[in-house]
Amino acid sequence: MADCNDVANLTRHFAHLGRGSRIEVQPEFDGLSWYQSYTERTVSDGGAGWLVSLYDFVDSWTSWEQHPNGAEMVVCLNGRMRLIQVDIDGPERQLTLNPGEYAVNPPGCWHTADIIEGPVRALFITAGEGTMHKAR
Repeated sequence: MADCNDVANLTRHFAHLGRGSRIEVQPEFDGLSWYQSYTERTVSDGGAGWLVSLYDFVDSWTSWEQHPNGAEMVVCLNGRMRLIQVDIDGPERQLTLNPGEYAVNPPGCWHTADIIEGPVRALFITAGEGTMHKAR
């Protein structure tokens, strides 16, 4: 649980926004397997929580990702990135994000990203429960 005297680095310790307006600092991110334990840690929210994370990228993503239980907001803070989305039954879309711009990945939409001009810093607000990954 976050305390008014705590400071956490959002690039390493993501935040979970849970029911009852709770904010919970998460353990340090250590790779894709982290998402499974996130789901286990936040099961009491029943999918009603949001994961807030901040990433710095110098290279394009090497995997695809999807969030089956809700949408994701991707906010470009620095650099330029291309968000690539593929819906279950739709064509591929490519969206260029400049600093201050955002796009939404709909629930179940597979997505990945390429760096156009880096480094890129992006903020993600995600219905994180059940997040899945596959190789690009």
